[in-house]
Amino acid sequence: MALIECPKCQKRISSQAKECSHCKVSLAGNTETLSKISHIQHSNKLMNHSLFCLTLFIGGAVAWFWGGEQAQGIQAIAAVSCFVIGFVGYLITRVRLVLHKRKSV
Repeated sequence: MALIECPKCQKRISSQAKECSHCKVSLAGNTETLSKISHIQHSNKLMNHSLFCLTLFIGGAVAWFWGGEQAQGIQAIAAVSCFVIGFVGYLITRVRLVLHKRKSV
């Protein structure tokens, strides 16, 4: 009895198990299709995170220069926070996406 990865949730399970004990997916059918679907769903999730962070980044830049002048006070703090969090989040998410796409299915 060996440990294998579940094609859906990627957690370790027994090779003799009929279904995953974590996500309850049946292992009797075609597990290659489940693996591909799971890979695509994870890619889509990372793309959504990337889009959210990019939107936050752009929103911070717009808030900083809203009205033709640089922001001051609370607006400046909020704008810079959105700008920095969006930029860092976007970079991290894109690296995760590249590493995920390099992994074979």
